[in-house]
Amino acid sequence: MVSWSTGKDAAWALHTLRATPEYEVVGLVTSVVPKFGRVAMHGVREDLALAQAKAAGLPLYNIYLDWPCSNERYEDSTRTALEWLRRERGVELMAFGDLFLQDVRNYRERLLATAGIEPFFPLWGRNTRELATEMLAAGLRARVVCLDPKRVPRHHAGADYTADFLASLPADVDPCAEEGEFHTFCYAGPMFTARIPVSVGETVERDGFVFTDLVRV
Repeated sequence: MVSWSTGKDAAWALHTLRATPEYEVVGLVTSVVPKFGRVAMHGVREDLALAQAKAAGLPLYNIYLDWPCSNERYEDSTRTALEWLRRERGVELMAFGDLFLQDVRNYRERLLATAGIEPFFPLWGRNTRELATEMLAAGLRARVVCLDPKRVPRHHAGADYTADFLASLPADVDPCAEEGEFHTFCYAGPMFTARIPVSVGETVERDGFVFTDLVRV
């Protein structure tokens, strides 16, 4: 399974795994807040995540979260879902698009160990500037759906993830936004059989982040 945030790094992790014969990807797993019908953190509409899964030719499994959701409740819901995937779908590995944050990796390793599933990090340690260039050159396309206005100018909300976008970022912002500077929705790339057409909707600021809504065309 691939942990599916709807963003570029998860999408590239999927592409990387599919290029490696010894792994069989059997589905995508994402966290959804039913109260809003959106993927947690990124704020992407659930129907767009489903469109991605269809374009990837894979089933999408949702972990449903309350809102607000305590970390304890999040871990309980995630553990229950992972145990079901291991038992009913024979899942042995869960792949993540994480790149270099060791504390995040440690947290995932601890959580998955309780469900008997091994975490896997196919992009770990990659130079993020080189990785961003590689993704764009291969045809990956994404839009910024969430950003931290303390790190990234607000006008970048809804922007396309392009070489020009990367060049315009402040010098201390990671080009893959590994430290949470921004989040994306991947709408095209070699991991998909078809482009997912989206239009940019309303931009709002909530809980210290700026979110731009994307609507399927």
